[in-house]
Amino acid sequence: MHNLVIDIGNTNTKLAVFDGRDLVQHQRVEALEVKNLDEILKAYPLQNFTISSVNAEVDHWVNFLKSSLNYFPFSTKILTGITNNYKTLDTLGLDRWAKVIAAYRLYTSRSCLLIDSGTCITYDMLKSTGEYLGGSISLGVNMRFEALNHYTGRLPLVKWDPSQGIPKGTTTESAIKSGVLQGIVNEVKGFIDAENKENEDLLVLLTGGDADFLTEQLKNSIFASQITHDPYLVLKGLNEVITL
Repeated sequence: MHNLVIDIGNTNTKLAVFDGRDLVQHQRVEALEVKNLDEILKAYPLQNFTISSVNAEVDHWVNFLKSSLNYFPFSTKILTGITNNYKTLDTLGLDRWAKVIAAYRLYTSRSCLLIDSGTCITYDMLKSTGEYLGGSISLGVNMRFEALNHYTGRLPLVKWDPSQGIPKGTTTESAIKSGVLQGIVNEVKGFIDAENKENEDLLVLLTGGDADFLTEQLKNSIFASQITHDPYLVLKGLNEVITL
């Protein structure tokens, strides 16, 4: 059974084809276009699709794909077997909910702290009993750099290369990088430490565009053995929706 899943995020759109639970194709585009879908439809024997969007209407794409594929609507109100303690389901991001579903279905019987480092950094907690406790939303890396530039008179807008790690703050630019990046790492460690006190055998799942940076920064920490980097967690969760 081949499934197409689409995740329209704040910055770009991700498309993936699954054969059962096996990810067989993945691509990232700045803006979804008909040609992207036509290429996938021609290349794979697709049967089903689902779509998630954090900020865009999806009716156009749903209607386009429904002419040839079975549609599985995705919302925070679908039945999943998860006890959802979030009080405002209408404002719970679909990408966050997809990650929770992925953790529940693919990392069974483990309490999971889901950390998604992208435009924002989100923290979501799923108990081993299948109870979703909610979480936290924080500023992402680039948003922090932009805020320092926007709300001050002279601080420059800094660009960063995740592969270069965290510099010493010997110039204004490197001091900004050091403050933002070390602050994020300390924030992440703080969340992990807090959840470790409440949960035995906690699994930490890192995902999102900046997860490589966090994985590198945490690989020698006391939390290293708990951490799994799963870059396709949202897409996997959307694929699970089709098999619910």
